[in-house]
Amino acid sequence: MTAEVPARAVSGMRGPDTGHMDTVHTDTGRKRDGSRASLVLEVLTEVIAARAAQAGRASLDIVDVGAGTGGLAVSMASLGHRVTVVDPSPDALAAARWRAAEAGVTFTEVQGEASDLPALVGEPGTDGESADGRGADLVICHNVLEYVDSPSAALAAIARVLRPGGTVSVLAANTVAAVLQRALAGKYAEARAMLPGPVSPGGGPAGPAGATPSRRFTLPELTALIEGAGLRVGDAHGIRIFSSLLPGAGGDLAAAEALRELEEAAATYPPLRDIATRLHVLAYRA
Repeated sequence: MTAEVPARAVSGMRGPDTGHMDTVHTDTGRKRDGSRASLVLEVLTEVIAARAAQAGRASLDIVDVGAGTGGLAVSMASLGHRVTVVDPSPDALAAARWRAAEAGVTFTEVQGEASDLPALVGEPGTDGESADGRGADLVICHNVLEYVDSPSAALAAIARVLRPGGTVSVLAANTVAAVLQRALAGKYAEARAMLPGPVSPGGGPAGPAGATPSRRFTLPELTALIEGAGLRVGDAHGIRIFSSLLPGAGGDLAAAEALRELEEAAATYPPLRDIATRLHVLAYRA
């Protein structure tokens, strides 16, 4: 377990431009690789607007768990929200500091694990609000459940810090997509080995003895984990349905834009959503 360091407001200096809202260096690349980020950000923008209206506050308290280098956190902070980034990696937090200054925003950083969220950011009061700002209106949990020791413990901790009516945004790798991608690449043994089998206690397929591979989830597995934390599952979206199956697709700007529009149109269509590279699920605390 990584030790907690004191939380502090950071603004940093110019530095590396990496993270889970990364851009690439060609216009075509932005259109193709930005489709995931743009769709997720559009969904979160709607979630934030609805929560702000519900709470009667323009500025929300947002926690980004496993924030990496802070790309999404910076986007939220630039909209005027109070953002806390939590990550076990001091290097990732340092990179987030650089990124914050580049955008001219500040947020609070805390080094620690998802399962320790209640101790790191505090739990809301019984009325859902705290005078000292404890608790969160929105928790972002993207690309985290694949790597933590226990996905169920991480989600239970997230549920404890959410205020009533608050939302968690979960983004996780999809088992079905990984099987399809390997089969289409002719890696049949790998594809067969990835088919869902026994489930580990923390959630997701169990790995080989002694191995610690990243997990992947089917949509039913992911929703079961979320419901097990006492949260109500809302909308689910498929992220990168076609892009990962068609290497080189969207090779020019017009094709890239057409592919982006197709991805967005198919994101909530169940048969296609369920084979997406990543699954994006919203859930709520009652």
